[in-house]
Amino acid sequence: MQILILRKINMLTGALAVSLLTVSLVLFPKEGVDAATAGLKIFWEIVLPSLLPFFVLSEIMLGMGVVHFIGVLLEPLMRPLFNVPGVGAFALSMGLAAGYPMDAVITGKFRRTGMCTRTEGERLLSFTNTADPLFMFGAVAVSMFGRPELGALLSMAHYLSSFTVGLIFKFYQGQAKEEVVRTEQITYRQMLPRAIRALVKARQSDGRPLGKLMGDAVKESMGTLLMIGGFIMVFSVLVKILAVFGIIKLINPVIGKVLELFGLEPGLADAVFNGILEIDLGTMVVSQTSAPLVDQMIITSWIIAWSGLCVHGQVASVIHDTDIRMSPYVLARLLHGIIAAFYTWLLMVPLAPVSQTIARALPVAIQFNPVDRVILSGQQMLLIIGLLLLGGLLAWFSKRFAIVRAVRKT
Repeated sequence: MQILILRKINMLTGALAVSLLTVSLVLFPKEGVDAATAGLKIFWEIVLPSLLPFFVLSEIMLGMGVVHFIGVLLEPLMRPLFNVPGVGAFALSMGLAAGYPMDAVITGKFRRTGMCTRTEGERLLSFTNTADPLFMFGAVAVSMFGRPELGALLSMAHYLSSFTVGLIFKFYQGQAKEEVVRTEQITYRQMLPRAIRALVKARQSDGRPLGKLMGDAVKESMGTLLMIGGFIMVFSVLVKILAVFGIIKLINPVIGKVLELFGLEPGLADAVFNGILEIDLGTMVVSQTSAPLVDQMIITSWIIAWSGLCVHGQVASVIHDTDIRMSPYVLARLLHGIIAAFYTWLLMVPLAPVSQTIARALPVAIQFNPVDRVILSGQQMLLIIGLLLLGGLLAWFSKRFAIVRAVRKT
């Protein structure tokens, strides 16, 4: 009975919210159009050209069996570390290179094709949902703050906290029966032949000619990207309408009190509220405040890790036809934000000399046009996959060496 009542309340609340947004657009058409235009500009100039090549390539690589090949090789690394199948490394590398919501798109495809269980898919989403380095270096550190060295600090805190969340979620829901069977079936002999057989089997199972595969990849990728563009525009309008009605000013004092409890500048409340809704707006507002730099970086790191309800909506839309649940994902984002904020404080206060040394060793970030973003993201993806394959190879050798030693002892 209570569940039915809650469902009715949720339906009424949703209908009321949509109706109010519609009325607001009628009352304030100029503000709504300006906000939608700004969102469309972000999508057209940055998101579409940056993500489209990776969306298409991921579809083709799945159809050609390349992902299955990589998955077999990386099973010895991904299973012990994060308790996910080896193909999870592909979602991780594409997410690190291309950013939100690339990993969710790939994880959804894994679940639809049976390459992971529901629990494994939820584990994957917990730590592969990350911002791309170009966003943190170029957009945030350079464009917003005007301090390139901050990109290294933000990226270190972001990725370290992401992997920490992955290690924590390794124990999420224990180990299901089908996962136990998969783990027992892992053999460390003849890894390369097994990987080749997995590639051939996947390609035969797909069966589409290359031309058909490429056409489907472009069509599906464009559909997904247009959906993402719609989310960006809707949330841009939503934030603008909330500002026009003064709702943000009503909530900011409450957020300011919470920030004071953690010793942070209350003036960052506006940035936090914007960051809860949309990542770009939140980080931009942070850079415009007069708060101490440490507080600015802590809040910025939290916003990037949380990623905003706009990204959450994108993730929900690309996994809607799977049984992967959003509640573990949202919990992971909260945990990611808290840990990222702590790591940022650690790097800026106790470990400041170490982080500054690392920052100076990295190249200075610049503004990237779409072509540069695609090239650099592609290079990062290849580098990440290469490092993961090296890690998988080392794990395979260590396991094989342990088996050989055990055999000799007997």
